[in-house]
Amino acid sequence: MALRKFVSKISKSNEDVDREKLAAFCGGIGVTPIADVHEREQVRTGGEIGALRIVPRSGAPALEVIVSDGKLNLTAVFLGRRKIRGMTPGRKVAVEGTVLRDGNRLLMLNPSYELY
Repeated sequence: MALRKFVSKISKSNEDVDREKLAAFCGGIGVTPIADVHEREQVRTGGEIGALRIVPRSGAPALEVIVSDGKLNLTAVFLGRRKIRGMTPGRKVAVEGTVLRDGNRLLMLNPSYELY
């Protein structure tokens, strides 16, 4: 039994191990997986911040934060903001708000958030 665990552990890629750890984190804080999120629903989801970018929307800045739960991505958009203290790539976050769809992307506008 222990040998099987050891062999399966060393045969996994680092990406697979990271995905499993991220899924365990998301389960531990009690957030909904991004795959189970539906459009126009109030939901609390989360994951790891993958990227940040500033995109002008209607002449005002908007900070876009890509949140990944290891399987899918969601974009949290903070209108009128250029930065948020503590929001850095690699940091874990939970976001809560209403989900919208923009083409293939899932968006959450001005969500409440909690950094981990």
